[in-house]
Amino acid sequence: MPLENPALFTARYLLSLLLLVPQHGLMHYYKSHYADKTFQGLYRANLFDTCLLVPYFIVMVILAFYGIHRYQLVYLYYKHKRKAAHSTEPPAHFDDLPFVTIQLPIYNEQFVIDRLIDACCRIDYPRDRFEIQLLDDSTDETTTVARDIVERYANGFDGMPPQPIHYLHRTNRYGYKAGALDEGLKVAKGSLIAIFDADFVPPPQWVNQVVHHFAEPGVGMVQTRWTHLNRNHSFLTQVEAILLDGHFVLEHGGRSRAGVYFNFNGTAGMWQRAAIDEAGGWQHDTLTEDTDLSYRAQLKGWKFKYLQDVECPAELPIEMTAFKTQQARWAKGLIQTSKKILPRVLKSDAPFHTKLEAWYHLTANISYPLMIILSTLLMPAMIIRSYQGWVQMCLIDLPLFMASTMSISSFYLTSQRELYPGKWYKTFLYLPFLMSLGIGLTITNTKAVMEALFGIKSAFARTPKYSNKKGAQTQAKKKYRKRLGIIPFIEIAIGCGFTWIVWYAISTDNYFTVPFLILFVVGYWYTGLLSIFQGLFERSSSGGEHHEKPYGVGV
Repeated sequence: MPLENPALFTARYLLSLLLLVPQHGLMHYYKSHYADKTFQGLYRANLFDTCLLVPYFIVMVILAFYGIHRYQLVYLYYKHKRKAAHSTEPPAHFDDLPFVTIQLPIYNEQFVIDRLIDACCRIDYPRDRFEIQLLDDSTDETTTVARDIVERYANGFDGMPPQPIHYLHRTNRYGYKAGALDEGLKVAKGSLIAIFDADFVPPPQWVNQVVHHFAEPGVGMVQTRWTHLNRNHSFLTQVEAILLDGHFVLEHGGRSRAGVYFNFNGTAGMWQRAAIDEAGGWQHDTLTEDTDLSYRAQLKGWKFKYLQDVECPAELPIEMTAFKTQQARWAKGLIQTSKKILPRVLKSDAPFHTKLEAWYHLTANISYPLMIILSTLLMPAMIIRSYQGWVQMCLIDLPLFMASTMSISSFYLTSQRELYPGKWYKTFLYLPFLMSLGIGLTITNTKAVMEALFGIKSAFARTPKYSNKKGAQTQAKKKYRKRLGIIPFIEIAIGCGFTWIVWYAISTDNYFTVPFLILFVVGYWYTGLLSIFQGLFERSSSGGEHHEKPYGVGV
């Protein structure tokens, strides 16, 4: 298990401070803080307070709108439940099955490549209507490993007849993953293109569950739901799984059922070759080339479908640094895509609700810089608001808090209830840490968002895959570990600052703010300490090198 104990210790320690505060009963607390009107009306607003409170409320209102949007997605999910697509109920069927090309883009993935190829070669689909392309941009011994595995499956062996699999290797890596996919299309035979990243394990029935949905005219892409091979690996992977489940159940489910734009996730989906070509092909001027292509295709009139009941398992990042790298790439890529695509969407003939949903989808990560502003203003705003009276705080602060924060809890609880009706209540145990983890990602993702806003380019940062094989994780960590940088230390410092704010809130009997503030402490300390301890302890024990530059292909 990764080192979750620092976060748990922090929560227990801060909660124990509350127990040490002298108690005089709830009635005494109420009378002394809310019923006493001795100082009522003495507070007078001034310019300094206004200059602090105005940006504070602006940030809170914007975050509240994004929070309300989560409620909207839940509403759309249930309102249009009858419109959900199902793998067993395609509107039409092919008389003659179309030719399918499966593309497998990899980059330095030697520890998972055998698992990926074996799964794809076991897919149940006629071999005369099917081919596999291994698109290898690797620069290490993965090239030798991959070439040997492809040759073995192409020739066949005991229990596995020869497979239609081809090995394509590039040395220039132009365009990263988008470039590799585009290069493969030049020689692909299929009218339908399925894509799987290196850490995915498609089940044998996957193609048959998806393919007949393309018999419906105008369907350009079908996305399936990610599941998780290593969900129970650690506390971190449990929280990551809940985060992804929320995206794939309520975001994809709500948008697809409502008929508004949604995106291909880069893997575990199938494309109509004509949709890719008509939309302008794979482009690499953003880090989320999948979302970019998705919006361009839908603007051309192609329909997208989402099959929630079709599962495709994959690995979750098991290290905090890898998880933060993944989240930062998605955050930066979506902002880049919003700058590129949103003007086209807003000028298009799409309905207003489609444009509005696209706005919320592509700009959601702007909330991370806003969280930085909120963190800076929280302490002075808390002091000023305490002098304004509890009625004003309840009438104004409480609705904003409910809209911006409680929506997260309800969003992820609902997604778990949909997937796991019998045991969804266990999600309550993870909710505080889920919200804390979102706060802890603020520094990393704010940096990524600001780079996107100011046009600062960076390479496609690939997330390392370690496989579940015994010993493979240790070897992979030696080879593909990333450099820590200064951000974990900044996160710890900010966590210390919020610890002082917690102490101030307790010392001034402002107990209602303490649970909210503890989320900040746990979030920043959890992401910071876990990044450092996983990096230092595991690296020192393994003696492995780590890499400063990001990688080019993969989830």
